[in-house]
Amino acid sequence: MWSRKSALIGLLVLFCFHTTFFTSAIASSQESLLGSARVVFQTNFGDIEFGFFPSVAPKTVDHIFKLVRLGCYNTNHFFRVDKGFVAQVADVVGGRLAPMNEDQRQEAEKTVVGEFSDVKHVRGILSMGRYEDPNSAASSFSMLLGDAPHLDRQYAIFGKVTKGDETLRKLEELPTRREGIFVMPTERITILSSYYYDTEMENCEHERLILKRRLTASAIEIERQRMKCFP
Repeated sequence: MWSRKSALIGLLVLFCFHTTFFTSAIASSQESLLGSARVVFQTNFGDIEFGFFPSVAPKTVDHIFKLVRLGCYNTNHFFRVDKGFVAQVADVVGGRLAPMNEDQRQEAEKTVVGEFSDVKHVRGILSMGRYEDPNSAASSFSMLLGDAPHLDRQYAIFGKVTKGDETLRKLEELPTRREGIFVMPTERITILSSYYYDTEMENCEHERLILKRRLTASAIEIERQRMKCFP
């Protein structure tokens, strides 16, 4: 009886080892795909930083990064938070509180060809949202909150979260309601502002530059609101 118990314990230990090794291997391979650009979403629950996989989905990366540089995600929100599955950013057309200018709207209304790959849908991965048409992805995307192998090669992966997993865990604990297939937070999770930087070009002035970008992003949004309300 004891030998059988020991064998079961041994198998369990072996399984845990292989699972840990496999997970570490995936994480390591994903790190090697990261480019040097980083984007930070500042939400009312904390910051989330992510990077891109330019060699995996170059057209998608170019499109999303341009939306970020244009400030399209500022005042947008996470419309969906399904614990252990995804936190999904809304399409900026209709998801933002602030109005869009012509340049923002022109880019936001573009769709991207489906760049499906062999990269796995695991926690922290960024994956484009789309309709039934595989080439209908626009500006909505998900941050994976768990492993979702059923999404592999069905949705375009273009990056991963590099910092801010503690913020994602906060979002997972928020009260939700179900609307059809979607699990949605009962309070708005707003992307107050966003900024970006390059890890290969930053130096000891990193913190000062972050502050400067935050102030600039806020000033731009305030000016847009002022122009809307006081033309």
